[in-house]
Amino acid sequence: MKPMNDLTLEQKVGQLLMCGFHGQHADEQITRLIRDYHVGGVIYFRRNVESVDQLTRLSAELQDMAAEAGALPLMISVDQEGGMVARIDKEGMTQVPGNMALGATGNPEYTLACARILGRELKSIGIDMNLAPVVDVNNNPLNPVIGVRSYGEHAESVAAHGAAAITGYQLQGVAATAKHFPGHGDTAVDSHLGMVTVPHDRNRLEQMELLPFRRAIEAGVDAIMTAHVMFPSIEPEPIPATLSHKVLTGLLREEMGFEGIIITDCLEMHAISKPYGVAEAAVRAVEAGADLILVSHTLQDQVAALEAIVEAVRTGRISEEVIHQAVERIMTWKRKRCGQQNDHLVSPKASETVEATDVEPDDCTESTDPSESNESTLFKIASSSITIVHNDGLLPLDPEKDVYVIWPEVVQRTEVDEPWSHTESLGIALSQLRGRVREHIITTQPTYDEADRILADVMDSEQVIVCTYTSAGHLPKGQQYLVEKLNKNHPLIVIALRNPYDLLEISRPGSYVCTYENTPAVVRALSHVLTGGLQPTGSLPVRLR
Repeated sequence: MKPMNDLTLEQKVGQLLMCGFHGQHADEQITRLIRDYHVGGVIYFRRNVESVDQLTRLSAELQDMAAEAGALPLMISVDQEGGMVARIDKEGMTQVPGNMALGATGNPEYTLACARILGRELKSIGIDMNLAPVVDVNNNPLNPVIGVRSYGEHAESVAAHGAAAITGYQLQGVAATAKHFPGHGDTAVDSHLGMVTVPHDRNRLEQMELLPFRRAIEAGVDAIMTAHVMFPSIEPEPIPATLSHKVLTGLLREEMGFEGIIITDCLEMHAISKPYGVAEAAVRAVEAGADLILVSHTLQDQVAALEAIVEAVRTGRISEEVIHQAVERIMTWKRKRCGQQNDHLVSPKASETVEATDVEPDDCTESTDPSESNESTLFKIASSSITIVHNDGLLPLDPEKDVYVIWPEVVQRTEVDEPWSHTESLGIALSQLRGRVREHIITTQPTYDEADRILADVMDSEQVIVCTYTSAGHLPKGQQYLVEKLNKNHPLIVIALRNPYDLLEISRPGSYVCTYENTPAVVRALSHVLTGGLQPTGSLPVRLR
């Protein structure tokens, strides 16, 4: 690896950028960024993934390109949070549970086991950084962007699960990234779309939002990602944390003692790009104390950010010493993680953050056939996460009566809602355990006419299950209408496939069950719960008030 003094200013600034591109091979965009602009970081999205083998070859291709250009090894990252946010959804990548499902188990050892599984798999395909875990405390039922990406609403629980995930990833040589600092959980606006404010005083922030980040730092987390959220009790100026020197340097670096990499959330998100523009925001983020600038999509914005930072140094707006310190942190990380095999261990303090319970991680993740062991582990976790909120005698299902299932198919992909390409519906899973199952598949945004047709079709059914799915802050109106109409005429079983807060927007059904996601392991476990073959042990990690 080149010494710092051998790098030009442009090469140093290139190390501060992490960029996405649009191909499944080294296309013109990423080739230009690596060869001409010395970009040091790459982020993968689903658009880059055809298969696990293809992605492995792509990682090697990009690293070879950087080496041929005389550059430092690339920092290759991905958002593989688990649950409903997972960029790699192909065979060969385990579908680990999402955070709220893990929070519902009450067992951080499950979180540790899942992070070890995922960390090992990511490392094997050339990915050295996972932009996870989310350690935001989700205490706002209307939060449209965090929700089930959080472990729950209790700061201590979030902190324990977050530390476990950090330990698991970094035991496998993959950097963990705690996000979104100082906390995005108590918001009702998606920062992809606009500016957000968390108005609480400093005492409340210490007890709630900041606690999981302090625990992440104690666990030795490699990176922390910023939030495009305003915190007036920390930064009185109306600027988001990503661009605030008081937040990133004053609070995170100096007060909390974080010595790792500070990475911004994507600067193309509207909370940043609309009021500031990506180029100006990149300069402000570096001034604030960020080491790594994330620009995920557009070549024009990526080049503009690079050139703006270089110009800011040349004009004296940013001192070269600031750039030097950021690059030194990045180079230290690359020496530690990039391109190495799975022989890295985190510091002892990280492994001490999770107390052993009834599950040993090695028992969960190691066997002669890892895929078979992983499947068993995921089923066990799913069984421990499924939560029966209440049951008025409708469960388990009566085997002598027919069953009608209404299943919402998730087809729309967003930044925080990525349906797995290989899933199965509840009707299919139930039919494998018992006969006489009818299923009607709807969209997550059904029309009233579509709902009325279902109401007519379901009229004579003896047992009715309606599954709800909310990826934003509110249950879609068509789903609300369908549930309310069914609830008037049937002893109704409602299963919240993602957002447990759906209960707040419907009348109380006969039975209410939360699964926090609709991944295959959860659907299979759910079918056993409904038929009485499995007793779930999940507890709500949020209050339904």
